[in-house]
Amino acid sequence: MFAIIETGGKQYKVNEGDILFVEKLDAEEGSTVTFDRVLAMSTADGFVAGAPVVEGATVTANVVKNGKGKKIHVLKYKSKKNEKKKIGHRQPYTKIQIEKISL
Repeated sequence: MFAIIETGGKQYKVNEGDILFVEKLDAEEGSTVTFDRVLAMSTADGFVAGAPVVEGATVTANVVKNGKGKKIHVLKYKSKKNEKKKIGHRQPYTKIQIEKISL
């Protein structure tokens, strides 16, 4: 059984027990999050696709951790102008574990 959910402008294929890194959510560590934007799901009865979402389908997940990713270095450079600028960025994320997929 799997589901395709949408969160943070991205789509993820999830199974029960999966651990994902998603865009930062407003949730504390140890709390439960419910995703109701389920685009499609596969059950024992067959495959169900939503238009645009599957009605009544939810995915429940447990928030494991909030954190920041590795630093990405960006270098802006203009030739012949002696102009350089080095910028760093760390993208915030939320680590979740999928608990239950229900229709």
